[in-house]
Amino acid sequence: MPSVIPNIGDTRPVIRQLDDAAINRIAAGEVVERPASAVKELVENALDAGARRIEVAYADGGKTLIRVTDDGHGISAEDLPLAMSRHATSKIDGSDLLNIHTFGFRGEALPSLGAVGRLTITSRVDGADAAMIHVAGSRMDKVKPAALRSGTVVELRDLFYATPARLKFMRTDRAEAQAIGDILKRLAMAEPFVGFTLRDVTGGGEGRVTFRADAETGDMFDALHGRLASVLGRDFADNALKIDAEREGLHMTGYAALPTYSRGSAVEQFLYVNGRPVRDKLLIGALRAAYFDFLSRDRHPAAVLFLDVDPQRVDVNVHPAKSEVRFREPAVARGLIVSGLRHALADAGHRASTTVAGVTLGAFRPEGAPARVYQMDRPSAGARSAAYQAQAPGFAEANAMFARVEDVAEAEVPVDHPLGAARAQVHENYIIAQTRDGMVIVDQHAAHERLVYEKLKRQMAEKGIAAQALLIPEIIELSSGDAERLLEMADDLAQLGLVIEPFGGGAVAVRETPAILGNVDAKGMIHDILDELADLGDTQTVQARIEAVLSRMACHGSIRSGRWMRAEEMNALLREMEATPHSGQCNHGRPTYVELKLADIERLFGRT
Repeated sequence: MPSVIPNIGDTRPVIRQLDDAAINRIAAGEVVERPASAVKELVENALDAGARRIEVAYADGGKTLIRVTDDGHGISAEDLPLAMSRHATSKIDGSDLLNIHTFGFRGEALPSLGAVGRLTITSRVDGADAAMIHVAGSRMDKVKPAALRSGTVVELRDLFYATPARLKFMRTDRAEAQAIGDILKRLAMAEPFVGFTLRDVTGGGEGRVTFRADAETGDMFDALHGRLASVLGRDFADNALKIDAEREGLHMTGYAALPTYSRGSAVEQFLYVNGRPVRDKLLIGALRAAYFDFLSRDRHPAAVLFLDVDPQRVDVNVHPAKSEVRFREPAVARGLIVSGLRHALADAGHRASTTVAGVTLGAFRPEGAPARVYQMDRPSAGARSAAYQAQAPGFAEANAMFARVEDVAEAEVPVDHPLGAARAQVHENYIIAQTRDGMVIVDQHAAHERLVYEKLKRQMAEKGIAAQALLIPEIIELSSGDAERLLEMADDLAQLGLVIEPFGGGAVAVRETPAILGNVDAKGMIHDILDELADLGDTQTVQARIEAVLSRMACHGSIRSGRWMRAEEMNALLREMEATPHSGQCNHGRPTYVELKLADIERLFGRT
């Protein structure tokens, strides 16, 4: 049976020039993937126009209507037809495609939207009358007078009516509306001094507001903190660390959450380059690397980070959607994220997230049982009888089966310390400490395990990682591309005790491995490293394995559950936790202690 090559006929193909309508529809396929993509382009245009208030309205998940209203500087009547032309833009003059300071610069969004939907733009500039233009399926009407006080209103109806095949790929109205909300929230976090409103007008009328973020005031960090509280919630804002770091001309700001405020997926990771939201493997890999020592593999950090860099050092013209960037010096960007976040986490000391206490208090309340408040002027006869029995001989001995209470002189009680003074040990594993305004419950094994682990890491950093030379180097055959990618990391791997060299063609020779790992499957480790490089553009495989060994050593060398501790031992553990960074979470990211405020405890008993 003769083979058939699709799309190739017997006749010679003829090269044709596509018309503008077809060109615009093709461009729309790259720029406008779904209603949320259209919202992104229009809101970014509004921000580039200097808008301070932006309202987005949509109907049926954005499929039948998207309307973006802003108070920016507007478009003049003479410029409206030009704005609907491909590659016409006010953002750049075309002389320098790297020196870009705006969201948009391609001049593709408006003509692309006009090619696949029914687009109407109404705008007014200061000192002139308002005007409007309508475009449907790339057919442009004449500019007409309109009524508008200021700014611009862009209305897009019947998205993809001109390319009905695209409608088959749309998701449900609810899913598309969710995507629109996610896009607007991501942009709102980048512009805390701008007010945003999102309105669902399905069915007509004013509709309902589904998201609102009023313009923030104050300095940059205060404004950003307030905006993150309104977008991501108060829990994130209360448990996020301020980030302000600089390295070789790159500046990073934002907020990153404590390790104990981690998520089950990467849903709260927001990265920006020069204010532009991006999804970049390099940056995501660096964020993961900064936290990998504090979180288990199934937990993900939460962070909102902004990298400001000279536009000449980053290329944003990588993809039509502008969601990817390429750094001229990627190692500098990665190093800034890793070092900046680790310094912030170290400065946080023993701090753990407040959500841990919230979960603990919630666990105390029976599900479905309403809180009952009791008010008693004097104890009942039964209460008095129970009190007398508690003071009788033998009660303390019975209680000792469950808890060990140490007698500590009042003068020796350091309740002013952050973790307070040890008062008891319960179930042979939990230390109960009293603070000035509450109490702390410490998992003695998890806490001491973290302390030993940090000590081992310090010792290794000071002395370096010993390598063991292989009697016979292991030769591993790879593709030329994989070998080149691996050898680019050779210096970094050598610092971790893994020494590799080129062996001709696509082969590499493994000459030394980290001594602490013992016998190593070098080939398996090399392939794991390559998989990680392909997935994230970076690798933590070797370091993760080394620190896993250190973690096991710390586990075996720490105070075991079931061991009674004297009062001075418990207090010494608390003081060491206060002095050791990262002691608020164990080696797997779980909290080592829970702090409960007295006011919260009293609410549990209905005393407020």
